Amino acid sequence: MNTSIFIVYHGLIATLPLYVLGFLGRSDSDSSLLVTIFLVSSIIVRPFCGKLLDYYGKKNMLIVSLLFFLLCTILYIVIKPYTLLLILRFFQGIWFSVVTTAANAIAADIVPESKKGTGLGYFSISTNLGIVIGPFIGLTVVQLWNFDLLFIILAITLTMGVLLALPIKLANTELEGERNFKISLKDLIEMNALPVALLGMLVAFSYSSVLSFISIYSEQKGLLTVTSYFYIVFAAVMVAIRPITGRLYDTVGPKYVIIPSFFILSGGFVLLGFIEGPVLFLISAILIGAGYSTLLTCFQTLSVQSTSLARSAYATSTFFTLFDFGVAVGSIVFGIIAVNFNYLTVYLSAASIVLVALLFFNFRFRNSTLVS
Repeated sequence: MNTSIFIVYHGLIATLPLYVLGFLGRSDSDSSLLVTIFLVSSIIVRPFCGKLLDYYGKKNMLIVSLLFFLLCTILYIVIKPYTLLLILRFFQGIWFSVVTTAANAIAADIVPESKKGTGLGYFSISTNLGIVIGPFIGLTVVQLWNFDLLFIILAITLTMGVLLALPIKLANTELEGERNFKISLKDLIEMNALPVALLGMLVAFSYSSVLSFISIYSEQKGLLTVTSYFYIVFAAVMVAIRPITGRLYDTVGPKYVIIPSFFILSGGFVLLGFIEGPVLFLISAILIGAGYSTLLTCFQTLSVQSTSLARSAYATSTFFTLFDFGVAVGSIVFGIIAVNFNYLTVYLSAASIVLVALLFFNFRFRNSTLVS
């Protein structure tokens, strides 16, 4: 189920810039706006997701948001004007926010506390599969056929995800359906998870340079045909490394996994900025995939572990609110850098932000039992 969501999400992320530039004849800034407006709506709604899940129930909100996310995906087939496409992206971002918060909160509830790193690491593999399958399907279909066929394939994929979600059973049903919809600050932000969420935001900011611009960048470098393989290598590394880093997280401690991953991710961005051929392009995919996947899953796990089980939905909501904010702002900032400078500057800047996150991690969690 979770894989189908991210197949659609990443399939659209990888191909919509090409759709806007080629099919609609718009500019680079117009293509980045499609990413930004999706994330803006996600950011607006995300702080309220924890309360929604408590009030209506995690399973109920999972199914409802999946159905609306599917409806938005189907509408790509008939909506062509750019302005209407922006409106569609805005509404789809709302339901993406709810469905991903629900899915991650359910996973966090089901996994035992002693195996959080390993369990959520395996859950993250379903996301990683979407990262490779979505762009691979998307770029292959639009190069060989057309965008309408792509939208049909994505809608069918998400329909399968809805069917797979129906039999999900929750181990902690007593946490469902808290019938009090008063909104307070604690219903919008889980303060215990905030420092970890800030780290996730910095990593997301850097990662937006890949998420939003890798198709355009690779086309400039004459490597568009290799971009599908970039995603394959990227996700294959993430799938392969997660069981290993998950076990290390649970056995030797989070900081021994997190600190090396900062350097790996930063090095991947530097290498990506200097690529001239397919070999370095794919090596950068290895480094970015390993570093990004490990940091994202570690920070997501730490955000849940920083608070109680009853607050897991709020911690998840807080983490992804700042994560989405990082991607949205990063897409805007890196778009401006790309227009006024070049993509080498974009990826060197992304590498620098990762090192800033490392400094913040060492300062904030130096003596923390949470990461030892």
